[in-house]
Amino acid sequence: MKRPGVNIVSLGCAKNLVDSEQLSRQLTLNGYDVAFEKPDEREVVIINTCGFINDAKQESIETILEYARRKTEGKLKSLYVIGCLSQRYKTELEQEIPEADGVYGVYEQEKILKDLNAAYYGNYSYQRNLATPKHYAYLKIAEGCDRKCSFCSIPYIKGSYRSKPLEEIEREAGYLSEKGVQEVNLIAQDLTYYGYDLYKKSKLSEVLETLSVTDTFPWIRLLYTYPAGFPEKVIHTMARQSNISSYLDIPFQHISDKVLKKMRRGINSKQTYKLIDLIRKHIPEITLRTTLLVGHPGETEEDFRHLMEFVREVQFDRLGVFVYSEEEGTYSALHYEDDIPQHIKEQRSEEIMQLQQDISYRKNLGKIGKTFSVLIDREDEQYYYGRTEADAPEVDNEVIIEKTPDNSIAVGNFYRTKIHSAAAYDLFGEVVGHH
Repeated sequence: MKRPGVNIVSLGCAKNLVDSEQLSRQLTLNGYDVAFEKPDEREVVIINTCGFINDAKQESIETILEYARRKTEGKLKSLYVIGCLSQRYKTELEQEIPEADGVYGVYEQEKILKDLNAAYYGNYSYQRNLATPKHYAYLKIAEGCDRKCSFCSIPYIKGSYRSKPLEEIEREAGYLSEKGVQEVNLIAQDLTYYGYDLYKKSKLSEVLETLSVTDTFPWIRLLYTYPAGFPEKVIHTMARQSNISSYLDIPFQHISDKVLKKMRRGINSKQTYKLIDLIRKHIPEITLRTTLLVGHPGETEEDFRHLMEFVREVQFDRLGVFVYSEEEGTYSALHYEDDIPQHIKEQRSEEIMQLQQDISYRKNLGKIGKTFSVLIDREDEQYYYGRTEADAPEVDNEVIIEKTPDNSIAVGNFYRTKIHSAAAYDLFGEVVGHH
């Protein structure tokens, strides 16, 4: 029996992308022809939604409506909706968008497979069809979250923290390595909590030891680590193992003690500075990425100035800002009034990003004349685009290399690249040799 073609549209974070990749593999094992984000009119479309904040929900809803319209026009046969948005608003989506043939929560892959007359191959659960370029991949080591941050809806969507057993992580890493992956990016809602549910303590350091000891991956990167109770052992492991990238993504969210307490972050400003100092002491060349949240209920102008000072003082290498949006069911939504006007929230966000742009530009200027190992991600007619170890895929700076008759460069390989100029978020360089 010929199976119809399936198009998977994955929205939101890399954790969602991994789910989409696993679902894609299961469908392929069942004889389906699966593509990611291919606008060609395949008969079946599965949208993996995000429900994290207002903007993400909006994007998810618009995408569903667009495909619902295509279905009405007869351009596709069936439409399925899965993921975080449908986990939270299943009933509403079923009522509002009758064009959807099925609406599923985040952990209902087997159910959607069944509805597509496909079997679930449990023995192959560690396998995936990569939606990323084949030289890098994300490796999800846990699901859910036990933190009680007042503004965040993730625990309500994803449930409590569940670590993936170490042997399963190893098996999946082996699979990725066989597929030619050079860079593995570790992800979870919170990497630092890894192991508490299974082993009663943080075992993130053991995960790193296991993955780095074989030298299979030239780059191993940590994304999404939580600052409260950060395991010091991880810092020492990172300092010791050369293939663990000197890169840490730690969302500090704020620095004002009053705001941190309202956010229920479990850490204060003094501990925050102490952690940053400790990391920089043991890994002097570390690249620090953080995320901040502005406009949380009760954030005064003084709290915000304090936050600006923090950014100025710490000089983060990478930084992103979220504007607070009230998420129903969260502690903040139930206990605080969303009392800061939207335009003030936006203004605060812009002010921090302006400051960060200057910091980033100055740091990039300091890289001119230096040579880095660069992993090439993609190319177009004129340029190759790559990243240094200090840059995570899709969110950080790129190194742009002009194509010339004498540089034959292959996507997915490492090259020694000398930087000759810089912009706020990009570096420009030329290849001076193989790595």
